[in-house]
Amino acid sequence: MEFLGTIPRRVEETRKSFTGGTVLSRLSETSDYSVDSEAGSSGVFAISSSTEYLYENRPRIPKETWGARHTLILMGFLGFAATYGMRVNLSVAIVAMVKHTLVANSSNENSEGTCPMPNNGGDQDSSLEISGEFDWDENVQGLMLAAFFYGYAVSNLFGGRLAEHFGGKLVLGWGIVLTGILSIISPFCARIAPELFFAIRVLEGLTEGVTVPSMHQLLSTWAPSVERSQFSSFVYAGVQFGTVITMPVCGWLCNTDLFGGWPSAFYIFGGLGVIWGVFWYFLVYDLPEDHPKISQEELTYILGWTEGNKQKEPLAVPWREIFTSRPFYALAILHFGNSWGFYTLLTELPTYLSNIQHFDMKSNGLVSALPYLIMWLVSVIYSLVMGLLARRGRISLIGIRRLSASIAAYGPMLALVAMCFVNCDRTLALVVLCLAMGLNGAVYCGYTTSHMDLAPNFAGTLMGLTNSFGTIPGIAAPSVTGAITYGNQTLGAWRTVFLLAAVLYCTTATVYVAFISADVQPWNEGVPARAKKDEGEKTKF
Repeated sequence: MEFLGTIPRRVEETRKSFTGGTVLSRLSETSDYSVDSEAGSSGVFAISSSTEYLYENRPRIPKETWGARHTLILMGFLGFAATYGMRVNLSVAIVAMVKHTLVANSSNENSEGTCPMPNNGGDQDSSLEISGEFDWDENVQGLMLAAFFYGYAVSNLFGGRLAEHFGGKLVLGWGIVLTGILSIISPFCARIAPELFFAIRVLEGLTEGVTVPSMHQLLSTWAPSVERSQFSSFVYAGVQFGTVITMPVCGWLCNTDLFGGWPSAFYIFGGLGVIWGVFWYFLVYDLPEDHPKISQEELTYILGWTEGNKQKEPLAVPWREIFTSRPFYALAILHFGNSWGFYTLLTELPTYLSNIQHFDMKSNGLVSALPYLIMWLVSVIYSLVMGLLARRGRISLIGIRRLSASIAAYGPMLALVAMCFVNCDRTLALVVLCLAMGLNGAVYCGYTTSHMDLAPNFAGTLMGLTNSFGTIPGIAAPSVTGAITYGNQTLGAWRTVFLLAAVLYCTTATVYVAFISADVQPWNEGVPARAKKDEGEKTKF
């Protein structure tokens, strides 16, 4: 028998049928199991003595270089790049939209803890007066940056369930297209009334909130378990790619006369979201077996590594079991802590670099994007390494999840603590921020994929639940940061912002590492499975 990969479930906890047949009995105390398939053929399952994980003779990886599953992953990557382009554009554009004046200091650092203006040849002129259209103070800016997440939190709750009922293609596609349309009309609304602009940002969050749960639902159907970490990492790396592209481009657009300057940041990225939707409609399908051009070899491979893990029809959600599950709470808690740190930097980094380190608008977008470029590269490379180690049996699935979560949380925690000591060293500040975001790139092999580990049938619903909880920082972090720095744009105020994020990284990651599981939970079979509990199980060892 050729061992092609690991199944991330301990043998003693496995109670289900696998591809090729049902495990009927244990043949010896060492490794072998007999298997009888419906066709009458038999096979052998073996256990690695070093990893204690089950190896199966599953279908080979197709020889074709590019398959239908790769098209889905690429379109998902581009879709998330588009969504974050429409989400992040305000973080950069708001610097040009509002009126504010900063006073340069002649000393290296004055008694109030502010940094001096760059000397000759620096990034900014001696005058830091920026004549924007809107007279919004720090609190109002914080509310505008947080508005998106009010809608985002609500739609995450039902986005996954909608995808499970109507298909991830439809729900995710319309979510991004509608967000694009709302982004295009945002500048008009801002000029009419700030309340209307706030409402549009809430609606954008509402339409975009279904995207992550919908993609999780699609991945649980399309991503073979041996490729799940890599595929998830690549798809969600679109978040960093979109951020990397958006920040410098928005910084440049805000300094041009194209479409009036800052409004072009909303027109262009909104238009890209709409254009993406056209390609998504024609190239992506909800199920591998529905794809008209998928090869038989690829279809066999996908179904061979996902069969039994994902129901074709939605099941009734076992709410009681979910909300009494310890691994679920560990997952949700880390999602909250990681989101706080991520959203603090995502929404406030341009403001910090502009007001504290005195980068100008053109440099601000480019410099703000650099940490996310590092995160993008780390996430892709790290996922490839983890996938290679998993296929060779060098690390278990639970090992990948715990290691990845630790790197993605404890690394940024230490970096944010270090941010309290960089003071006015602009270069060092940027290096530390790059380190923080780069290490966080391991997150996509960590808790982000745990939803599919725990319950493939409810991957969308679980992501909707934890992402709703994880969206609270998207609302709270900009508001808290705005309150801390309101009228107090000093190093001391920003140290408080960074330390708060560091504490949440540490505590929530510790809970996750201690209590998470990589095993499919019994409630994955849904509510109907409980009624059949007394009928007996055919797959007991």
